Amino acid sequence: MSDTPAPGTRRPGGRTARVREAVLQVAGDALAEGGFELLDLAEVARLAGVGKTTVYRRWGSPGVLAADLLADMAEQSLPRADTGSLEGDLRANARLVVRTLTDPRQGRLFKALIAASLCNEQAAEALHRFYAVRVEEWAGCVRDAVARGEVPERTDAHDVVAAVSAPLYYALLNTGRALTDADADRAADAAGTAARAGVWVR
Repeated sequence: MSDTPAPGTRRPGGRTARVREAVLQVAGDALAEGGFELLDLAEVARLAGVGKTTVYRRWGSPGVLAADLLADMAEQSLPRADTGSLEGDLRANARLVVRTLTDPRQGRLFKALIAASLCNEQAAEALHRFYAVRVEEWAGCVRDAVARGEVPERTDAHDVVAAVSAPLYYALLNTGRALTDADADRAADAAGTAARAGVWVR
């Protein structure tokens, strides 16, 4: 079990969070290594050094455990950037996405969670909540850009942020090519150019 925090996350300590942290760490490792279909609560409990009864009582099913893992990842993700410009903020967002998706553990973990969302309703709902939380966090970059006059009034901030990461996730899932900072910058710049042109004005 790795003790290294995932890229783009922060994990505060605390005695009350010890069991959950241990279980979620093991669950994340299991998902990254074997996928959702091999996520077994009894094995997670054994590897985490936690009583099996505790794990079954708190999580109950692999879908609930995957959902809690995603909720924890959303809670621990780093706050959005504030570089003073839309271009800088969107590039920071895109580069964070690339760092996460190219991390050996996190890239596999996200693939497993996306796959799980296609066959498990709880995992799907959790994945939707995860992205909603992260998009809302970074939407402030676009709202600030509106206030500075960089993009038109009534620009949909959520659509702009989603447009930054969409091509990066597409590349992860469909091309198999390793993502780079150049990919991140192109995705961010394309989203910013479209936003300035009024593409996402509502």
